[in-house]
Amino acid sequence: MSLVQELQARSGNKCELCNQENALNIYEVPPTSNANSDNSILVCKTCLDQIEKTEQLDANHWKILTETMWSEFPPVQVMAWRMLSRLRNEGWASDSLDILYLDEETLEWAKKTGDHESDGTVAFHQDSNGTRLHEGDTVVLVKTLDVKGSTISAKLGTVVKNIRLVHDNTEQIEGKVEGQTIVILTKYLRKG
Repeated sequence: MSLVQELQARSGNKCELCNQENALNIYEVPPTSNANSDNSILVCKTCLDQIEKTEQLDANHWKILTETMWSEFPPVQVMAWRMLSRLRNEGWASDSLDILYLDEETLEWAKKTGDHESDGTVAFHQDSNGTRLHEGDTVVLVKTLDVKGSTISAKLGTVVKNIRLVHDNTEQIEGKVEGQTIVILTKYLRKG
C-alpha cells in the first residue's frame, strides 16, 4: 500500500486537521528525513498554505482543531499543537492548548521547529498600496531612485519586470533596471 493510500485509509480521505475532502496533499511534519505514515499527514490546500505561511492564518478555519486535536496519530497531534500555538492569542486556541496532552516524545517533536514561539501573523511583500507581490510580478516605480554604487538613476514610472522577492526582508525586491540587477524598497513601487 502506498503512503497516500495509507493516509487516505487512516483519515477517511479527509484533511486530518480540518476534515475537508478536496485537494488533499501529503505533508511531511518537520523535521523528517523520509516520509512515512508515522511522520506525515493528509492536509487540504487551505491548511497547507497556512502551515507553510504562504497565506495569512484564518482563525475561523482552524476552530475545528478543538475536535481534530484528539487524533491518536502523533503527526496530527504535533501539527494541531503547532497551529494552536500559533493561534494562542485566540481564546478558544489557548483553552485547547491547555487541555491538549502530548506525551514527552511527541511534545519534543512539536517544539523542534520553534514555530510555536511566533504568533500567527505572516509578513508578505507588499507594494506602496498594500497589494501583495509575488515572484515574477511586474512593478512600476513611484519615485525616482538613485542606485547606490552606480551611475544608473531609476526614474519614476520605470517598469521592472519579473521581480524576485528578497526572502529574508519583506521590504525589498530585486529587479533589473537598464540591464543591472538592483534592490528596490517595496514602498517605492506599485504592482503593474
